[in-house]
Amino acid sequence: MKLFYLAFAGVLYLASFAGDAFAQAADHYITIQLKSGPVVIQLMPDVAPKHVAQIEALVKKGEYDNVAFHRVIPGFMAQTGDVKYGNMEKNFDAAQAGTGGSDLPDLPAEFSKTPFVRGTVGMARAQDPNSANSQFFIMFADGSFLNGQYTVVGKVVSGMENVDKIKMGEGQNGEVSNPDRMIKVTLGKK
Repeated sequence: MKLFYLAFAGVLYLASFAGDAFAQAADHYITIQLKSGPVVIQLMPDVAPKHVAQIEALVKKGEYDNVAFHRVIPGFMAQTGDVKYGNMEKNFDAAQAGTGGSDLPDLPAEFSKTPFVRGTVGMARAQDPNSANSQFFIMFADGSFLNGQYTVVGKVVSGMENVDKIKMGEGQNGEVSNPDRMIKVTLGKK
């Protein structure tokens, strides 16, 4: 009987541990409030743990609040996250937006086999694959040419209709005059 009790207790312990691990993995969401409504993104720490940790750290500090969608290309993607030059209430500089990052270090690439499809969230970077920092983009459509070239960090799980309403860029590189912004970004599903 003691052996059965120990075995049962061990199973309960393992089930509890697995449940905690699942709960922790399931909690990697951010909600972006846009003028048209919320967008919920499920982050993928199993695919890009360093990038997800950096995004979550920036969200916790409120760094993404009021940051512009400075580059939006119809049929391709909407880019945001330049906390250095993109905050429309503190430091917005239309000429510099898209060239900055955060005070945190740049990240080594975490390329994966996760494809870039509609709703995928990827990290923006300079030519150096190890230069991603705070900027990210949301895909309007599939973009297989990005596969294995940029780090995938998550996917939109609700509110893609609000992403579709982000003001489009007019310039050749998708530059947006008087851009839309991420009004508030929070951890979790709101």
